[in-house]
Amino acid sequence: MIDDSPLQMFGYVLIHDADTREVLVDKANQINFESMSYALALSLGHRPGGNIMQMVFGNGASSVSAVGGISYLAPNVTGTDAQLYNQTYAKYVDDLSPLLNTNPTDNFIRVNHSTGTTYSDVVVTCLLDYNEPSDQDASDIAPDLAGKFIFDELGLKTYDTNTLDGMLLSHVIFHPVQKALNRRIEIIYTIRIVMAK
Repeated sequence: MIDDSPLQMFGYVLIHDADTREVLVDKANQINFESMSYALALSLGHRPGGNIMQMVFGNGASSVSAVGGISYLAPNVTGTDAQLYNQTYAKYVDDLSPLLNTNPTDNFIRVNHSTGTTYSDVVVTCLLDYNEPSDQDASDIAPDLAGKFIFDELGLKTYDTNTLDGMLLSHVIFHPVQKALNRRIEIIYTIRIVMAK
């Protein structure tokens, strides 16, 4: 018998200043359904390479015109080899991997479910502290958007110890946000998995 209950997934990203709580980004993301289906199968089969391990950051998804207008590329969510347009930083968020994630109190994954519902949330929390990334600007007042840590894209990735890389499961593109020494940024990235009845 074939179960025709559709599986749906939605992603949502909240980025805010960790000290002032100012919201910097608040928007939905795109899911890479091929990578996500493969990751789910690996996880259910208790095989490596299926769990979320990293939050990855980049600066290649937007460009600024001569008059200051910003244009954005489409999210890159096709194929198991999809990547960010220009990944410049990655942070381990799997709090069950202490050798990779050195601060599991600030970078962690939680699964939320309410009994009787047909959806569950995977909530990934990541903190970029004052001192990270290591070669960032001293202050978040960059004169242009060309800096290495002026992020305009991020995603969630699995991790494969054989290739030292993983699959991009999701991708969100947003107006550029600068990470500098004078600010801590917290990202709360939620993936909702829904089994419709």
